Amino acid sequence: MTDAVTNPLLAPPALPYDLPPYGRIRPEHYLPAFHEAFAAHRAEVDAITAQADEPTFENTLVALERSGALLDRVARAFYTVTSADGIAEIQAIEEELAPLMAAHSDAIQLDAALFARIAEVHARLDQLDLDAESRYLVERHHREMSLAGAGLDDTQKARLTDLNQRLSVLTTTFEKNLLADSNDLAVVFDRAADLDGLSAGELSAAAQAATSRGLDGRYVVTLTLYTGHPYLASLTNRESRRRLLEASRSRAARGNAHDNRDVLREIVRVRAERAALLGYPSHAAAVLADQTAGSPDAARDLLRRLAVPAAVNARSEQDALQKTADADGIRIEAHDWAFYTEKVRAERYDLDRAALRPWFEAERVLRDGVFFAAEQLYGVTIAERHDLQGYHPEVRVFEVHNADGGELGLFLLDLYTRDSKRGGAWMNSIVAQSTLRGTAPVVVNNLNVNKPAPGTPTLLTLDEVTTLFHEFGHALHGLFATVTYPHFAGTAVYRDFVEFPSQVNEMWILWPEILTNYARHIDTGEALPSDVVERLHASEAFNQGFATSEYLAASWIDQAWHGLAVDEASADIDVASFEAAALADIGLDNPVVPTRYASTYFAHVFSGGYSAGYYSYIWSEVLDADTVEWFRENGGLTRANGERFRHRLLGVGGAGDPLAAYRDFRGRDADIQPLLERRGLTD
Repeated sequence: MTDAVTNPLLAPPALPYDLPPYGRIRPEHYLPAFHEAFAAHRAEVDAITAQADEPTFENTLVALERSGALLDRVARAFYTVTSADGIAEIQAIEEELAPLMAAHSDAIQLDAALFARIAEVHARLDQLDLDAESRYLVERHHREMSLAGAGLDDTQKARLTDLNQRLSVLTTTFEKNLLADSNDLAVVFDRAADLDGLSAGELSAAAQAATSRGLDGRYVVTLTLYTGHPYLASLTNRESRRRLLEASRSRAARGNAHDNRDVLREIVRVRAERAALLGYPSHAAAVLADQTAGSPDAARDLLRRLAVPAAVNARSEQDALQKTADADGIRIEAHDWAFYTEKVRAERYDLDRAALRPWFEAERVLRDGVFFAAEQLYGVTIAERHDLQGYHPEVRVFEVHNADGGELGLFLLDLYTRDSKRGGAWMNSIVAQSTLRGTAPVVVNNLNVNKPAPGTPTLLTLDEVTTLFHEFGHALHGLFATVTYPHFAGTAVYRDFVEFPSQVNEMWILWPEILTNYARHIDTGEALPSDVVERLHASEAFNQGFATSEYLAASWIDQAWHGLAVDEASADIDVASFEAAALADIGLDNPVVPTRYASTYFAHVFSGGYSAGYYSYIWSEVLDADTVEWFRENGGLTRANGERFRHRLLGVGGAGDPLAAYRDFRGRDADIQPLLERRGLTD
C-alpha cells in the first residue's frame, strides 16, 4: 500500500518550508512515490492538452507550471540523497529509476499536443499583455522543447527517447563506478611516519577513517574528486605522495568491474547520436546553442586565448620549483608539484599555507566568516534549527530571515566526507521557491572535509575555506532568487552563468572586515597577523600558471569529447591516447601539470550537468573578476552594494536574460582585463 498514510513522501508537506520529513523516509518509500508522482504529472499535462479551448497563457503555460509539483518534491528529496548519502539501497533505486525518469521527462518534453499549444501561444506573443517574466516563460518553454526534439516525427522521437534512457543508465553507472573505485583506492598507510607533514587533525582524520574500515592502528587517506589531493602539499615522504597521486589518477581505469572507459565511450557515442538527431553537428554544439556563449567556437576561443600564457607561466613556475628541488636531488614530477610549490611560496613570501589552519576553525569560518559576510552585505540573519532534521545525522539545518525579519528559507550544511558521498563540493535545491506554488527555498551545501576524531576541532585549509564561501554563493543565489514560476527558481540559469554568483562570494574571504572577524587562532583567539595577510595578497597570482593550466586542460578534454561528430564518436577510441592528443592540440600536454580531471573520473561531464560545459567556470569568472572591481570601486562591503547585487542579479534567478541582468547591475558588458590580471595572464 502506497498512500499518504504509509508513505511520508506522498503526504502533504507538514514541516517548516516544506522540508522533506527525512526522519520518516525509508529507501522503500522512494519508488512508489515516484510512480505516483509520474502518474499525477502525466494526468495534469493530459488535462492541458485535452482542452477544447484555444491555447492561452493561463490555460497552457501557467497550468504547465502548476503541474508536476509532487514529482518535483519527490525528485528533489531523492536526488539530494543519491549524491550525498548514496548507500547501496539508494544506488539500486537510482539505477532502476534512471530510465523511468528519462522516459517520463521525454514524454512531457516531446508531447506533440503540448508543444502545439505552446507554439500557438508563442506565435501570438506580441499580441499578449504579459509581464517580462511571463513573456520570457513562453520563450523559454518554446525554445527548450524545440531543442529537446518536440518538433521531430514519431520515429525520431522514439529513437530520441531510447537514447535518453540509455544515457540516464550510463551516467548513473559512471558515478556508481567512480564512487566504488574511489573508496577501493583510498590509500592505506601503516605508519604515522609515512604521513609526516600532516597536521595533528589531518592525522587524526586518517586514523579515524582507518578505524571506520576496521583497520585499527593504521591510516587511510580517502581520495578527493579532483586529481591533486590537498595532502600532496604537505607530505614530506615522496613515496607517499607518489602513491596518493597514482591512486587518484588511476580511478575507474584499472580494468576492473569499476572501469569507466567503456561507459564514457558509450556516453560520448550516444550524446553525439542524439545531437545529430536534433540537427546539430556535435553534442557541444547542441548544448552551447542554449548558453550565453552561443557556440563551441566562442568557448574554445576563450580557452585557447588563455591556454598559451597559462602554459608559459606553468613552465616558468616549474623551472622555479626545479631549482629548489635540485637541492634535494629530485627531478620534479607531478606528485612533487604541490610540495615544492609550498617550499617556493615560503621562500618568496615567507608563507606556509599549511600553518594557517589553526586560524581556520570550521565553525568560526562558517558563522563569523561565511554567515557574517552575508549578514553584513544583505542584512540577513541565520540561526540554527536544532528541531529540524536533514537526510543524514551530520546535516545541520539553519533558518534564514531577511533584514525586516521576514522568513526567507532554509540552508542545510553537510560538511564532512563519507564513503556514501560523491566527491567534490556542490549546492542543490531541496525545495524551489515559487510564488505561483507558494513555496520558499530550501538549499543544501555539500563539502568533503575530512572529519577528525571526536573532540578534535575541524581545521580547514585555505582552499577549503574558499570552497565554503564558494558554495555558499550558490546557496545565496538559490535563497535570493524570487520568481513567480518554478521553471526559473533559484540557480535555474544558463550553465555558463551559474558559477558567477558563487565565484563573486569568494571575494569576502580576505576582505578586511570579514577576515578579522573569523580568522582567529584556535588556541589564543588572536587574529591572523596583518603581515601574513599582506603576504597572502602578494602571493595571489602565485602558481596561477599551474592552476589555470590544469583547469583549462580539463575544459579542453570536455570540449574534445563532446565536439566529436557521430561518426567520429563511433570509432574505437583509446581514452588515454585521445586525452593526450587533445592536450597536445591546445599546448597543455605537460606531464608535470596533469589535468584537473581525467576522463574516467570526470564526474562533472560524464555523470553531472556540465557536459560540454566545464568551460563555464572561466567563462563566468570574466563576470566575477569584473564584479569584484565594481565592489572595490563602489565602497566594498555595504548594504547598498549588497542590495543592488541581490535584486539586480541574484534575485532574477532564471527569469530573464542573465547578461541583460549583468548589464543592468554593472552598467555595461563585462571586461576580461580583470580576469587576465587576476590570473597573471597579461604579459
